[in-house]
Amino acid sequence: MAKLLVNPQNAPVDTTLDIVVSGLPPDQHVTLRATTGDRAAAAVFQADDRGTVDVTRHAPLRGSYAGVDPMGLFWSMMPTPDKPLPCTIVEAVGVGRVELDRRTVPVGVRRTEVAENGLVGVLFEPDDDETHPGVVVLSGSEGGLHELDAALLAGHGFAAFALAYFGVPGTPDHLVEIPLESVGRGIDFLKARAGEVGVIGGSRGGELALLVGATFPQVRAVVSVVGSGVVTQCIGPGSRLLTKLDHEAASWTFKGRPLPYLPYSIPDELRRRVVDGEPVPLRLAFDLTDGIPEDTEIPVERIAGGVLLLSSGQDESWPCLELSEVAARRLAEHGHPHRHEHVVYPEAGHLIAGPPHRPTTDAVIPGPGVRFSVGGTPAATAAARADAWRRTVEFLSDQLGT
Repeated sequence: MAKLLVNPQNAPVDTTLDIVVSGLPPDQHVTLRATTGDRAAAAVFQADDRGTVDVTRHAPLRGSYAGVDPMGLFWSMMPTPDKPLPCTIVEAVGVGRVELDRRTVPVGVRRTEVAENGLVGVLFEPDDDETHPGVVVLSGSEGGLHELDAALLAGHGFAAFALAYFGVPGTPDHLVEIPLESVGRGIDFLKARAGEVGVIGGSRGGELALLVGATFPQVRAVVSVVGSGVVTQCIGPGSRLLTKLDHEAASWTFKGRPLPYLPYSIPDELRRRVVDGEPVPLRLAFDLTDGIPEDTEIPVERIAGGVLLLSSGQDESWPCLELSEVAARRLAEHGHPHRHEHVVYPEAGHLIAGPPHRPTTDAVIPGPGVRFSVGGTPAATAAARADAWRRTVEFLSDQLGT
């Protein structure tokens, strides 16, 4: 009798699963489906001469993804009109189905809300009495809290503090003149409860991670994912993209002074796409043809620890590769004494930050009165996200100790 086996069935969402169908007639075709209710994927496989389909070894004949990929059924999910389910279901049609608990907070992780000394955040840490290395987790231009990232990092042995610096009650409404000291207080808060402390951020959060690492010497490791080694202009108030980009002000301040920034350039092509309702590649707002003003470069050589830069070659949200290369160049020119690396994923788009094995099939995402194109292919972005997460955990463990 044919059987569907999925292991583990209860694990954090960043866990790679084994999916096997056994007991089939040799060469028989079987359809595997995965769904969360509001998203679904499917692929057809052919059993080998032992009557087995092993997703870790076999590529589908056709379906929502191609090639051998253990988690292809998860990142290739497309939206459906249905409501979300309380679990993820994997089904081998005609054989059986398995309900999975893909945990957003791993077992053995403690969650504590923080609202003190001007801080707004959530601390995730292993539920024991040990001292663990700390990681401050920063959001990008969307603001708010990246609780999922922090919770899963705690599952890998870190005390991870998801810190809000704008976009939630108790913080500024917009990414305009954010004091670096607000993140510095978060670093101090975590340092009092953890061992060595690092900082991680994606997109504008990656820019901020490099900036606070260069400003506060207690930071011992920085991970910048699709970030920038250059300080860029603020994202102002307003419900429309062009209004937000027209707000000329700094993103960050230190000791009350706005930091110099690379201003936006709004070309006719960007305005046309906004007016015509076409997807907008926001990288059009960054004109690097005349070079980058030196006073906007982040002095990353001051970071008192390792630096991991992770960039995408097809990022349409902003030129993260070129902007991150500024940081890589400065580290090399100054002979940075700590581990530093710039990893580039040539075919990936903007959405490689954060935990893996989640859908990467959205070619456009909603923005202020527009839709943003993010670039890359779903498969390349999914592979990059998985590799970037693996590298991030390994790098932080190496630099901070776990």
